[in-house]
Amino acid sequence: MKREIDNPLIFNKIRVAIAPVFCLKFMPFILGKKIEMTRIFNEKGNAVPVTLVETAPCVVLQIKTKESKDGYDSVQIGLEKKSKHIKKTEKGKEYKYIKEFKSQNSEFKIGDEISASVFKEGDKVKVSGISKGKGFQGGVKRHGFAGHPQTHGVKHEVRTIGSVGATNPDRVIPGKRMPGHMGVERVSIRKAKIVKIDLANNLIAIKGAIPGHRGTLLEISK
Repeated sequence: MKREIDNPLIFNKIRVAIAPVFCLKFMPFILGKKIEMTRIFNEKGNAVPVTLVETAPCVVLQIKTKESKDGYDSVQIGLEKKSKHIKKTEKGKEYKYIKEFKSQNSEFKIGDEISASVFKEGDKVKVSGISKGKGFQGGVKRHGFAGHPQTHGVKHEVRTIGSVGATNPDRVIPGKRMPGHMGVERVSIRKAKIVKIDLANNLIAIKGAIPGHRGTLLEISK
C-alpha cells in the first residue's frame, strides 16, 4: 500500500536523505607515441588489426586543485626529458611534451612515474592525437560532396563544388563548406579497446586505427 505525503517540504527532505552519493574515482591516463599498425592473433586464431603505442614512463610535474589558485583539479605530466636547450621558464619541467588531465581523488605526488600498468587488457579508452596533414583538398574529399552528374556537357566539372551562394548577399556566407586545408586537427577515438600490454617494452596494442602519423603524440585516458 502506497503512502502519500501531502507536505512537499517533508517529501523533499526525504528525497535528499535517500539520494545516492556518487564518489568520483580516479581515471587512469598516460602519454604515448604512435609506432605503427600491425596485427596480432587472438585465442581463436583470428587476426586483429592493432596500433602499437610506446608509453615511456611519464613523470608527474604539477598537481592542481580547486583549493589552490588554479581553481580546478588536474594532474600535469611530462614525457621525454630534455638534456639541452632548456629555457629559464622550463626550470623544474624540462620535458619535451607536457599535458594536463582532469583528475580528482588522485593519489599522485610530484615526481611519481606513470606507466602502462595503470591500464589492463580489455579496457576501453579514449585516444586523442593530431591527424595527418593532407594539404589543400577539394570539396569531394574534404566534405564528402557527391560531385556533378557525369552526363554530357560536364567536362572538367565533375568534382567542382558548383554555386557558393545566392546573388543577393553579394558575398560568401561564413561557414560555407569549400575547398581548403585538410587534416592537422585534433581527433579523438572513443571506446578503443586495449588488446595487449607489454610492460617490459612499454608497449600498448590498441585495436583499430589511431589518428596521426608515426611518432605522433597520443593522449590515452579511460
